[in-house]
Amino acid sequence: MSHWSFITNHARVLLFIANRPDARLRDLALALDITERTAYGIVADLAEGGYIIKRRGGRRNTYQIQEDLPMPEAMGQKRTIGEVLELLAVRQESSDESDEPGSSKSARV
Repeated sequence: MSHWSFITNHARVLLFIANRPDARLRDLALALDITERTAYGIVADLAEGGYIIKRRGGRRNTYQIQEDLPMPEAMGQKRTIGEVLELLAVRQESSDESDEPGSSKSARV
């Protein structure tokens, strides 16, 4: 059985950058279980599309998400990047809390 996800790697990278804007691409790749080359390509796609701004600081890059930009039309509804990141962050925090000992896990949609 193949491994798949409802959330694309591009969305996962955006969420990661939202939480760690100063992370190295190597750390991003390790955290998301993708190659550095894939991480570099996704960050380049997001920068080219205007969804993130890459700033060089010495030998490191930092990233700023343009939260006011609309999501691609494929979503069917007009939402901004910030709205989607907020939704995903709330869901992720709720999932983290349900992992605590003594709590019951329930499906969240």
